[in-house]
Amino acid sequence: MASRPKDELLDNAVWHALHTRHAHFAEGDPSGRAVRFDPEVAFFGAVDALDAEGWASLAALTGPEGYAMLFRDEVPSPPPASAFASRSGWEEVLRLPTWQMVAGRLRPVPDIAPVPLGPEDADEMLALVQLTEPGPFFPRPHEMGSYVGVKREDRLVAMAGERLKLPGWTEVSAVCTHPDARRQGLGAALTLWMARAIRESGDEAFLHVIASNENALRLYQALGFEIRRMVQAVVLKRLPDAQGDGANQKDEGAQG
Repeated sequence: MASRPKDELLDNAVWHALHTRHAHFAEGDPSGRAVRFDPEVAFFGAVDALDAEGWASLAALTGPEGYAMLFRDEVPSPPPASAFASRSGWEEVLRLPTWQMVAGRLRPVPDIAPVPLGPEDADEMLALVQLTEPGPFFPRPHEMGSYVGVKREDRLVAMAGERLKLPGWTEVSAVCTHPDARRQGLGAALTLWMARAIRESGDEAFLHVIASNENALRLYQALGFEIRRMVQAVVLKRLPDAQGDGANQKDEGAQG
């Protein structure tokens, strides 16, 4: 195995992806402190640092009552509304502690010949994800990287793909298998196939597993992935402008 690329980039993988290999998907606020994916491609946003300026920049990018999903090493609770000039705060909707894993000494790839998946397969891919719920998946994820699958009787029964790409690293994602085809090792085989292909391309593979999914964690460890660290996936909703709300309530009271 070649020398591993810089691990520290993975602490804020979304930020580094959107400033390098996925910059063509990036939407950012004028300050440059916050950035996010085109919402049709992925739900992730990022800031370089979660200080007061970073939170304010994320608020400007998200817009009133919008949503943001941060996926990085540490995500503290958002500051109170009083920290912002607009007095709009955040509600934490969901927090998922997640293991970040990197490819180590991978097992040999089983005998499998996956087929490439593209735009013409998007509906089938989305249907399989909705059935199996491996994680966030949007209408155009196949634009982020390569996707491969297994088809039987012209029906997609398993797939795996690439998501985040940053210097030296490519993420394996959307590994899922139709319930009718489970316990046949397809998910494991596609994960190994994808990880090997990434390594052969000159990158190293990494992936994420929700901490509560102990079965998946054990499977990926058995395939040769190693835990690097815990990261946080946090969904936030921006609250309405508190000043505007107060003014409206005052006006309504005067009218009554």
